[in-house]
Amino acid sequence: MKTTPGNFFEDFHLGQTITHATPRTLTEGDVALYTALYGSRFAVQSSAAFARAAGFARAPVDDWLVFHIVFGKSVPDISLNAVANLGYAQGRFLAPVYPGDTLSAASEVIGLKENSSRKTGVVYVRTRGANQDGATVLDYVRWVMVRKRDEAAAAPADHVPVLAESVDPDEIGSACPAVDRTAYDDGLAGSPYRFEDYAVGERIDHVDGMTVEEAEHQLATRLYQNTARVHFNQFTEAQGRFGRRLIYGGHVISLARALSFNGLANAFQVAAINAGRHAAPLFAGETVFAWSEVVAKAELAGRDDVAALRLRTIATKDRPCGDHPRLAGKDHDPAVILDLDYWALMPRHP
Repeated sequence: MKTTPGNFFEDFHLGQTITHATPRTLTEGDVALYTALYGSRFAVQSSAAFARAAGFARAPVDDWLVFHIVFGKSVPDISLNAVANLGYAQGRFLAPVYPGDTLSAASEVIGLKENSSRKTGVVYVRTRGANQDGATVLDYVRWVMVRKRDEAAAAPADHVPVLAESVDPDEIGSACPAVDRTAYDDGLAGSPYRFEDYAVGERIDHVDGMTVEEAEHQLATRLYQNTARVHFNQFTEAQGRFGRRLIYGGHVISLARALSFNGLANAFQVAAINAGRHAAPLFAGETVFAWSEVVAKAELAGRDDVAALRLRTIATKDRPCGDHPRLAGKDHDPAVILDLDYWALMPRHP
């Protein structure tokens, strides 16, 4: 048989390394379509002139577009038979990506755990994205719940990896060249607020909302060559748990990132992913809102041009975020669909 049904839980083993098809050259067209889908307005990624003045060779590809392309490479091998993508950790953006660069990806299985139902198991992988020169541009860990082909099949021995709570600030910033703080134009960037103007514990309601359409999320997922059938195949999904297509969780991440411009316009680059959780599904016709909390601030060793904010961005569906809904304890709100903890770089005042 020349076709493949994808890997099921019992097909994985600890230490397994999988090289993913297909290398992808990113173009200006990909960048334009990404902007059309999400409306992101961060100046460094939007303007070649602004980016060059700030210190970049040209406008880099949006960090989350890089993430989605690398993620999409892994789907046919890791999560084609997934029930849900559960979370992320230890992600680092290690080098800038520009239009014309070609990205490829490979994953290592670092953990396995069968669920008590014996119908599914959780697979932990570390995925690495590299450019045409072999330089790593991104690596991250994710874990995904995958169906078993045969519920009675013997499962691999359980091994759950120990993951760091957050990425050490000393390990971030390599994807950002030296930034000229005086040439970085706050007016063109859209905000006068830089690193020094934010306080730990500060909460920012990003105010706006974006309603997702069926065609949009399918276009987005195809843009990333993500083949997970739960996003495309209404014939199959009509018989499934929700009765309709499920929106790719990364689509929510990009929507929340675009919304965060209102309040965090100078957080121009995502440097690391500390943790992420998709708390509930999103479907076409629902509207995404978001808010962020400044969890921590960090100066970067040897640099006085930029510094890092540790941000926790919460996204909701059909619920504005003026009162900062959460996903924990007595404050749990069922409208929360994403809880994302990440480091973002921001210029310092001259």
